[in-house]
Amino acid sequence: MNNQVKLDLDHFRAILQDRKEELLHFLAENSEGAKTVELDQTRVGRLSRMDALQNQEMAKETNRRRQAELQRIEAAFQRIEDGEFGECANCGEDIAIKRLELDPAVIVCINCAS
Repeated sequence: MNNQVKLDLDHFRAILQDRKEELLHFLAENSEGAKTVELDQTRVGRLSRMDALQNQEMAKETNRRRQAELQRIEAAFQRIEDGEFGECANCGEDIAIKRLELDPAVIVCINCAS
């Protein structure tokens, strides 16, 4: 891989680690919003319960997306360790450094992503 010589793997490890820590912080912070909604009609009106249920579902979806991104980040760490970081998973060509800068967890080049 030609990119491997040019890539500063420590730089990309640092970007991935920063994003991982940020996601873990958000997940810990947002766990309250994903808890089960109490359906006590004496305390909360119907519309308030509907809002609470909607907020709960949005929090769950946000957490699901963050978990998926964490998995992508862990896979990128593994590709670094395996010497495959920066290679397109589809065609094997180099992924542009600018693309990796935007999303170091990306697994395909721009041509294969199109």
